Amino acid sequence: MPRIVEKEVLAPGVKKFVVEHPLIARKRRPGQFVILRVHEKGERFPLTIADADPERGTVTIVVQEVGRSTMELGLKEPGEDILDFVGPLGKPTPIENYGRVVCMGGGVGVAEILPVARALKEAGNHVTGIIGARTRELLIFEDEMGQACDELIVCTDDGSYGVHGFVTGPLKEMIDRGEKIDHVFCIGPVLMMKAVAELTRGPAIHTSVSLNPIMVDGTGMCGACRVTVGGVTKFACVDGPDFDAHEVDFDLLVKRLQQYRDEEKLSLELFKKKLGNESVERVQAVAN
Repeated sequence: MPRIVEKEVLAPGVKKFVVEHPLIARKRRPGQFVILRVHEKGERFPLTIADADPERGTVTIVVQEVGRSTMELGLKEPGEDILDFVGPLGKPTPIENYGRVVCMGGGVGVAEILPVARALKEAGNHVTGIIGARTRELLIFEDEMGQACDELIVCTDDGSYGVHGFVTGPLKEMIDRGEKIDHVFCIGPVLMMKAVAELTRGPAIHTSVSLNPIMVDGTGMCGACRVTVGGVTKFACVDGPDFDAHEVDFDLLVKRLQQYRDEEKLSLELFKKKLGNESVERVQAVAN
């Protein structure tokens, strides 16, 4: 089974794992993801591949602990295994020399836009990065994005670091100044991606968004990740995860994401109650 070789806390509730998986490390492309399951009774969930080292045979993923399954993964330690770790899945992000591109990441979406920014720069693009988080302590991969981009703008919602406000602010200023932008790539919370799509719709700037937050199975069999794109039903896992932002029905997507919110909240509360106040190092101890 895939073994965790490194673990790092990037921010409160956000952890980076380096996992041994030589086949995925050799085959992955920017924008692709893995589906994993922590233990036999766990649920499947997707995580975008943030990095890979073919020589070491390792894959890097970043997880934000927002529910039971992601919290179970967060309890894992180096030397432990992950039961299922399948990939690379999804269509890779189309990488070519567009000219000037803007790569936008919000929250843990910064980890997901990083390999895209690197690949676009290697393809000869002038890359402007715009990344953001709610507050400075939640900001991740600033140095890595700085190296991947020709210029980097950092935003925080509360103004504790960088530009005060949302990531849409600097993008709007660039558009208002008449700066030439050939393509925008955006990964982050759904409402952020929707806001970016509306901002670039008027000036007709081609914009791509990644819709992996809605996935479950990851292979097109369950249909849980269906989204409406250009009036046609698509499966985010096999038809995407990247789509033309101006064709995505974000209002329907938001409703679908909220469909099982109460059940997810209850599952997390029960899991926390089971953990109690004990310091748990092995998630199997509470999963069985």
